[in-house]
Amino acid sequence: MAKNKRKRVPKTVLKLPDLEQSKSAVLNSLTSPSSKRSYDHAIREFTDWYCSEPRLAFNRTVVTRYRIALEQHPYAPSTINLRLAAIRRPAYEACDCGLLSPDLAAGIRRVKGVRRLGVRVGNWLTAEEGKKLLAAETADTLRSLRNRALLSLLIGCGLRRAEVTTLRLEDLQLREGHWVIADLRGKGGHIRTIPVPQWVKVAVDSWTVGAGLTSGPLLRSINKAGRIWDTALHPRSSGQS
Repeated sequence: MAKNKRKRVPKTVLKLPDLEQSKSAVLNSLTSPSSKRSYDHAIREFTDWYCSEPRLAFNRTVVTRYRIALEQHPYAPSTINLRLAAIRRPAYEACDCGLLSPDLAAGIRRVKGVRRLGVRVGNWLTAEEGKKLLAAETADTLRSLRNRALLSLLIGCGLRRAEVTTLRLEDLQLREGHWVIADLRGKGGHIRTIPVPQWVKVAVDSWTVGAGLTSGPLLRSINKAGRIWDTALHPRSSGQS
């Protein structure tokens, strides 16, 4: 007579190894390095909060309590909603792995985010502020030439930090008599071609000629001895490297 197999009952109290397993599955499913950093930070903070209280069940009530805890900090609604989205992903992964019941995962999914009132348009530089920022880099040193090229690309072409630091000299192409950044893959995998104003091209040429660059990464780090590295400038660099 065959023995009766005990049915595995999904957990409600997820311990640290379970959360780490779900977190790893979430990060492995993401392709963008920026998204991985954001989700890793958000899940890590939730894990610290979740494990700070014993016998805490991972359900809709707990995620709602965490949302209230986030609202007590001076976070913007978009930041809170991003962190809640990052918390829902481990719930789905835990459900798929049999660590969490589908009902609890569905309840977590129904936790509403914070209402956003109005639209944040950000702080945009005026034309005079942009000229003042560019005027801060007027020296003839390699570092100053590189920083001016960097600022020119950011202001004149409207690029993100992660986009401008991944540029290669081959990306600057002459099409129909105009210089462009061709087929730039940006946030979300969107591909676009960006026109390059003449004053931006002049700043870029001053840097590449002074540095003796003909191919490869456009913006590169410079050590204290003035030696130019072969690797691209990091998006989080302060500009002094």
